[in-house]
Amino acid sequence: MPLPNGVDPVGVIHPVCPSAGWMGNRGLLHDDAARIARAWRLKAWITCRLSYKGWSRQPLMKPGRYTELFFLDEATALSAGHRPCAMCRRADYLAFKSHWLTANGFDADMLAAELDGRLHEERIHRGASDAWRHPLAALPAGVMVSWNDVACLWDGTALRAWSSTGYGEKRLPDDPRTAVNLLTPPSIVDTIRHGYHVQLHASATNG
Repeated sequence: MPLPNGVDPVGVIHPVCPSAGWMGNRGLLHDDAARIARAWRLKAWITCRLSYKGWSRQPLMKPGRYTELFFLDEATALSAGHRPCAMCRRADYLAFKSHWLTANGFDADMLAAELDGRLHEERIHRGASDAWRHPLAALPAGVMVSWNDVACLWDGTALRAWSSTGYGEKRLPDDPRTAVNLLTPPSIVDTIRHGYHVQLHASATNG
């Protein structure tokens, strides 16, 4: 069943998420009429499991509670700037944090709030520096890029166009040395390159 508040690879919230693999949280974004009133409230943007310990999230968008967001898959969530939740995805969070800290040259005792602050700076300055532009061949599988103005997943050898229902067929770039614009924030790209495993929608492996 379609869910509300689908998030695309650049973090924009849409009315519907036709195929949700993960839930997300940026704080309370909706008003008392359950309408999205702001793009974010917290700097900690997280990605959660759809179900956890049998907790009920119904009805969604309760007054005064955080706003439930939804993603096609983790590649989409990471591209939007969301990290794994430290509670319902504890193992993934610890792996992400470890790879992120090492890949980006930070000490192991860095607090989660500081990590979230760094990710927030990338989100609000999306595409603002050369760090957001790289040759395809230099990128790890699992990152999202803009290819001919289309959001695409890079699987290491080919591109797949993103949609809210899944990924399209493989498209081989004319020249993988061509520079492209990143959608996944650079520090998260480095995290994936360092070994963090990105969980993908089933359509990413079709064909």
